[in-house]
Amino acid sequence: MKDTRKHNMKPTGVHTSKDRPARKSTAREYAEAVIMAVVLTFFVRAFVIQAFRIPTGSMMDTLLIGDFLFVNKFIYGPKIPYTAVRLPGLRSPRPGDIMVFKYPGDLKRDFIKRCIAVGGQTVEIRNKVVYVDGMAGDEPYVIRSDPRILPKEVSPRDNMDPLYVPQGYLFMMGDNRDNSLDSRFWGPLDVRLVKGKAMIIYWSHKEKWYVPRLDRVFHVIR
Repeated sequence: MKDTRKHNMKPTGVHTSKDRPARKSTAREYAEAVIMAVVLTFFVRAFVIQAFRIPTGSMMDTLLIGDFLFVNKFIYGPKIPYTAVRLPGLRSPRPGDIMVFKYPGDLKRDFIKRCIAVGGQTVEIRNKVVYVDGMAGDEPYVIRSDPRILPKEVSPRDNMDPLYVPQGYLFMMGDNRDNSLDSRFWGPLDVRLVKGKAMIIYWSHKEKWYVPRLDRVFHVIR
């Protein structure tokens, strides 16, 4: 008698249609790709970099109206969205850093200025010259459009009594010194309001007619 058991055995490594996994539909594949892209974009924007546009001339000539830039949010420690928790950063803010932050007078608005002093330092302004801990700084990036020197009784713009910056705060100023609303007027900035450090200009155009300024594209901000 012949052994017929071999005819009933399923060949090794061969799957029936019931064993084969169902192929994803094209619509589902597209949906998953879109969701992944949205999640990745949210993650990058919240924790790594964010794009900003310069709307005013307070940082001229370092930054011009119509400059579009990327801000590094990771360097100082990104803030977890919808919380007060900030993750550890690579380093603390330093004098000379150009930062984007929430304006203390209106937290819905973002400002960009240069850090002049950090907590523990003292800032004084005498006849437009900024002194930090008694020493005048080297500020080749500063421009002044008004030849007048205002006394401190009129405005702190050009003359300001020594101001101690508390720990956890920063003293911020615009490079366009005669046309900048900064710490001279609203005081030291709470470091918790800082969003990130200005990194690079990725696009720029003139305020009128939107003519590109290609010489500014990919310019590293210092």
